[in-house]
Amino acid sequence: MIAPHVHIPFDRIPEYIDLIIENRLNLEIYFSSASLDTVSNKSIFAVMEILTHNPSLSIHAPFMDISPGAVDSKVREVMLGRFSHILDISEILKPKTIVFHSGYDKWKYELKLDLWLEKSLMTWQPLNARAASQGVKIAIENIFEEAPINLKILMEEMNSDNFGVCFDTGHFNLFSKSPLKDWIASLKPYIIELHLHDNDRTSDQHLPVGDGTFNFISFFELLSNKNCIYTLEAHSPENVLKSMKALHALTAAF
Repeated sequence: MIAPHVHIPFDRIPEYIDLIIENRLNLEIYFSSASLDTVSNKSIFAVMEILTHNPSLSIHAPFMDISPGAVDSKVREVMLGRFSHILDISEILKPKTIVFHSGYDKWKYELKLDLWLEKSLMTWQPLNARAASQGVKIAIENIFEEAPINLKILMEEMNSDNFGVCFDTGHFNLFSKSPLKDWIASLKPYIIELHLHDNDRTSDQHLPVGDGTFNFISFFELLSNKNCIYTLEAHSPENVLKSMKALHALTAAF
């Protein structure tokens, strides 16, 4: 049976600790830029102490205003500072993966995929080297991508077993203009984590698995025999448990 990770902001863990312990939840811990401004090693160790069931962990890096393919050198400086801080935290938490957003938007880069790729490699190559030295993998999440081409090219250029894709079902459902089978055909070798949530294609609603219009049955058929981290991104305790039940039912046959 799959034991998924559950997305939770770092500062909300004490609030939901009883639910976490009772259900022995594995966690994807989100560190926003605001939380990075106040977090300390002491507070991280304090959280680790209350997670008495020794969960499997992953980390979600900050993403608001963050641009891994930044052209502006000053923006890059700030972004690298945030990401370096995340890797400092990773040395303590020892997660399996760290999820970062791709930062690609075709209009923002005026359709210049090569420009985004050039600047992105300047970010990911040194960060991936440091992550690999810690034994933690980097997973790049699709956001506004309408097709998988930019992620595929990034994976090919990085050419690292330590560097892969976090496929987000909700973002695909909302933004993609390419069929799911094309995404999986292009990215399946690189997928190391899944973000599982749903929507009705009107907004990024983070509904429980199966409560929107994403075709999870076809998805898991296409991903058959793929070993990766499953992460639930429903945003309430009730919806987390509902998603977990739906996930177990959906994946029982695969």
